[in-house]
Amino acid sequence: MLIVADVHGATAALWRIAGLGEPLVVLGDLINFIDYRTNDGIVTEIAGRPFVAEMVRLRTAGQFEQARHQWRSFVAGREHEVQRAFERETAAAYRDVCAALEGSGAYVTYGNVDRPDLLAASLPEGCRFVDGEVVVIEGVRMGIVGGGMVSLGTPGEVTEEQTAAKLERLGPVDVLGSHLPPAVPALSNDVIGGRAKGSEAILDYLVRQRPRWHYFGDVHQPQATAWRVGTTRCINVGYFRATGRAVRHLAAPDR
Repeated sequence: MLIVADVHGATAALWRIAGLGEPLVVLGDLINFIDYRTNDGIVTEIAGRPFVAEMVRLRTAGQFEQARHQWRSFVAGREHEVQRAFERETAAAYRDVCAALEGSGAYVTYGNVDRPDLLAASLPEGCRFVDGEVVVIEGVRMGIVGGGMVSLGTPGEVTEEQTAAKLERLGPVDVLGSHLPPAVPALSNDVIGGRAKGSEAILDYLVRQRPRWHYFGDVHQPQATAWRVGTTRCINVGYFRATGRAVRHLAAPDR
């Protein structure tokens, strides 16, 4: 089983991984709004590179209210025009990235930048949209929950209560897959972005249910990529847009 997260429009690399013929799990953030390294993305197509460079500067400096003000100022008076542009660019981005999954039979959930409805509708035949469900892959019971933390009011954000409810439906599993990391500082703090993104609900699930493995994404530059919560080995599968690499699940981990 191969696992990726934070694809963010890395279509060519996803084609390559999907073509390996192994079961594939995609843990959200398939499209790219802003690449903080290159300033590319959907927002750049709509608002321009200088605008995005300033937004990245503000958000990297932790000036999130100023970044929100910058966006509100840009949108003011042309809300419908900007909304139509976003709809157009987002639909095109999903067509491109989901085409890379053709024939893979991938299991896919969503992250904070995703539109869950549009992602599910864009997946090719044979791929499965999963959220708050248990799937069996190569004999392994894997629970998958999607969504990112509430921050900007995007469709892919979920509250802690919603995450807890989805986890409760899973019951015990061998492997947990989520977009979000648990609320462990070394895993949830981004050393570049400066924001903690960990879920207390996921941490509580790991403590109570003790799955052997937890795979996740969301944090692109974590302090640590691997950690243990009790007997659960937690793995950040990596910023796929930057690495182009998948993590292969090891079916018999040490305890």
